[in-house]
Amino acid sequence: MPKKENLKKVIVIGSGPIIIGQAAEFDYAGSQACRALKEEGLEVVLVNSNPATIMTDTHMADRVYIEPLTVEFMEEIISKERPDGLLATLGGQAGLNLAVQLSEKGILEKYGVELLGTSLKAIEQAEDRELFKETMNKLGEPIPESTIVEDVASAVKFAEEIGYPLIVRPAYTMGGTGGGIANNEEELVDIVIKGLKYSMIGQVLIERSVAGWKEIEYEVMRDGSDNCITICNMENFDPVGVHIWRTLIRSVYIPVTPL
Repeated sequence: MPKKENLKKVIVIGSGPIIIGQAAEFDYAGSQACRALKEEGLEVVLVNSNPATIMTDTHMADRVYIEPLTVEFMEEIISKERPDGLLATLGGQAGLNLAVQLSEKGILEKYGVELLGTSLKAIEQAEDRELFKETMNKLGEPIPESTIVEDVASAVKFAEEIGYPLIVRPAYTMGGTGGGIANNEEELVDIVIKGLKYSMIGQVLIERSVAGWKEIEYEVMRDGSDNCITICNMENFDPVGVHIWRTLIRSVYIPVTPL
């Protein structure tokens, strides 16, 4: 893949605090990205609010900012550093959400910063539950019965129609944050209230539970030239509901642009 000649300086967004036992891959992936970018001769600026990671070692990037991962702080850093590109897909949900907010507020356009890797449209397709559902339907992928809600009453109404148990998946969250499995109306109301609070756009997906199903995952990478490679596939020993219930073969066609 040819390197973009206009790229001289790149900002990498880290994942922020990591829950013990979860998402350490973001720190690893971000660290490797910094090394790879530096090997290509690019100037690397790292932003991460978590000092307790390998990523924030002073030797990992040319400059390291240990600051809150907010739009306000990011704009200050972008204004000071004037990077050519922003790599946000290695910081987990924190990086993805921040990239969307920076784009929507016109900050990336204002400072001429190119969003590298996964495009904004692809992020929205994967994270916005309604767009994700539409994408799956267009691809002919079977998905459980579901509905998108923005209030508790709509969730309860859907539950009355198809019954329990139900899975609640807030939009723009990762690791099951704000979501859960509801076995009755009381649990559903409680989870939906939390899910709407945690979702960046106040939206949750309510769908028929697949707890107890066999879970198989595929990790696939695709570049801007439509080259695809399956990194690995995993058949989880535990059924859905014991392992990561939030993911059942979440296959989505996500285009990415080359660095």
